[in-house]
Amino acid sequence: MKWLCCPAPALFLSLLLGVAGSPGRAGDADFTAQLVALRAVGPEGVGAEEAAAAWKRLATAPPDFLPALLQSLDGANPLAQNWLRAAASTIADRAQRDGLAVPLDALTSFLQETNHTANARVLAWDLIRSADAARADSMIMNFLQDPAADLRRPGVTRLLEETATQLAAGKKEEAASTAEKAFQAARDDDQITLAVDQLKELGRSPDVATHLGLILDWKLLAPFSNVTRAGFAAAYPPEEKLDLAASYPLADGTTISWQPFRSTEPYGHIDFNKPFGLLKEATGYATTTYQAPEDRQAELRIGTGNAWKVWLNGTFLFGRDEYHRGSRLDQYTLPINLKKGPNTILVKLCQNEQTETWTVDWRFQLRLCDSTGTALTAATPQ
Repeated sequence: MKWLCCPAPALFLSLLLGVAGSPGRAGDADFTAQLVALRAVGPEGVGAEEAAAAWKRLATAPPDFLPALLQSLDGANPLAQNWLRAAASTIADRAQRDGLAVPLDALTSFLQETNHTANARVLAWDLIRSADAARADSMIMNFLQDPAADLRRPGVTRLLEETATQLAAGKKEEAASTAEKAFQAARDDDQITLAVDQLKELGRSPDVATHLGLILDWKLLAPFSNVTRAGFAAAYPPEEKLDLAASYPLADGTTISWQPFRSTEPYGHIDFNKPFGLLKEATGYATTTYQAPEDRQAELRIGTGNAWKVWLNGTFLFGRDEYHRGSRLDQYTLPINLKKGPNTILVKLCQNEQTETWTVDWRFQLRLCDSTGTALTAATPQ
């Protein structure tokens, strides 16, 4: 697991003192020092004893220390974030129990600063909602284009509910406009599906693949063997050298070569069964090229119920050797670095020996997006 870097303790301490309150106020330096200790926790028990002691002390901090605690989430590693979120919840619960005021204005300002990590901003939203539900409710529609997907959800839900009300009242034009807003703002599969259903009911044809950044154009190659499920580990020729003009002889005397394939399914599934038939104990490959306008960080998100591996520009990213345990949009998320110009994606997909009808699927869906789930432009067909 990759651990994020954070400022040196002395620098971090000085930064947070300015957020927590007046540097000279009693207790500020002590509580901020506990934040530093919590942020130092790491894997395999590193700093765990110190973190436990720091958490007990930090949980007694006054509510006006919450903005500093939230800021400490920026750049913290996942273990540290768990400790820090728990401390914030404890402080907020105690404030509510004892009738203490929560610094709503400061929390709101923090929430509105989109440069903070999404987890911290979502926590700020939860704290505001617990302390003042009406204030939180008045902010919901401001988050429809927010980079944090969890902050978008309430606004999208409201739009979907409004669409249903308009449909029931026969207000089709208003419903179509509202559903389109919901569709454009949605980043989660369930909300996208509901918005699509509403738009279809109104005679619209939303472009789900473009909205999600699903890659539709590929070259496919199959079937190499997966007898005894050995195909997952086997390094077939495309893994050694990707040559789209090459042909490969198989043990049965046939020869296979790359075939162009374009998905016509709304959710962009690349289905090996369509060009190759309902094969079992088979291994296939799919490749495509994405033209990136600039160097940038992105996410490759893949969903499949088959064993799979994926490479970017010849570098292996990740894989799962398991079969038919379900498939969903964004099932696996892989952070990647795209280079300006062509970027080659190679997917390996294995089908096993099971013959039950629910094991027929031999397909995947793959999209490129930023960390908020917002689609990148579609890949250039090969």
